Amino acid sequence: MKILQVLPELNSGGVEEVTLSYAKYLQEQGHESLVLSNGGEQVTKLEAEGSRHLKLPVHKKSPFSLRSVPTLKKLLLSEQPDIMHLRSRVPAWLMMLAWQQLPKTKRPKVVTTVHGFYSINRYSSIMTKGERVLCVSESIKDYVLKNYPNTPPERIRVIFEGINEERYFPEFKPATSWLSQWQQEFPETIGKTLLTLPGRITRLKGHPDFLKLIAQLRKENPDIHGLVVGGAHPRKEAYLEEMKALTRELALDEHVTFTGPRSDLREILSHSDLSFSLSQQPESFGLTVLEALSLGTPVIGYDRGGVAEILAELFPDGAIPAVAESLLRKTTTVLASPPTIGLNLTFQSQKVHHETLAQYHELLES
Repeated sequence: MKILQVLPELNSGGVEEVTLSYAKYLQEQGHESLVLSNGGEQVTKLEAEGSRHLKLPVHKKSPFSLRSVPTLKKLLLSEQPDIMHLRSRVPAWLMMLAWQQLPKTKRPKVVTTVHGFYSINRYSSIMTKGERVLCVSESIKDYVLKNYPNTPPERIRVIFEGINEERYFPEFKPATSWLSQWQQEFPETIGKTLLTLPGRITRLKGHPDFLKLIAQLRKENPDIHGLVVGGAHPRKEAYLEEMKALTRELALDEHVTFTGPRSDLREILSHSDLSFSLSQQPESFGLTVLEALSLGTPVIGYDRGGVAEILAELFPDGAIPAVAESLLRKTTTVLASPPTIGLNLTFQSQKVHHETLAQYHELLES
């Protein structure tokens, strides 16, 4: 079977990592794996693991992108993939326009994955046009059914995202060399109880809730130290400065560390005493929640969206309403007596890959 996955670019990120991991799995299963994107830093890794990369400008939300449709049509005719798996809106529109121009006997089967709570409009509706519409959580399935009622329910499948259980497991401990380097870089964290908020620096991630929580906890426990792990897009620098100003206002300059972007989040989460998911809107899934729990680190998160589904399965005690009093009370309780975290048997990458491949076979056999 020849599978073509399509996304805007192949840099580091959630959808990109999912694509890479799945491409490697397809190769291991004896299938031909192609990835179409505008390129990026992960192309070398993709090709080293056996897939082919096809570079075309399918990433820009611009009328000029329509010029690439004839080229995409030629590509589909020359490559003749069995499955065309679309993972993002702009490339999905371009590929579907090319696909519609093919003779019906030459058209690959179309699979789409809805990775997020997209804006509700015709532009986003393209992600519901697959012959299989894969949703990364039950929350995303509900979103599709509610906002795109013309999507045939029999086409929809829920296939949760997952983590590599060989990299994320409760017994994992950071290497001594990592810990030494970490303590040299952030000596203020040595001997502290580390509370971590991972994720991009955006208004949606709940940084004010986290900073105010640290300030409240330190009144009773001076060993509390907050970690804000993640980078800010250049357009979000003003918000980052706003959060640093709030940190100073709360007298937390020496008690909260902004690490900036990191490539060692696994080690940081494992080294943390408690992690948080405080997004102001529902998350489609909540990968950092799953990563932390799989490493044995408790997570407290607002009880909505995909985060609620993960917590319900692995750590029900961590789910709370989005209320400051609940956040403080639950954090105090979990730090005093951490409840048991369930074993992750549901959200595993191998399971995700197997279930996705099964949908391809089902489509081709129907």
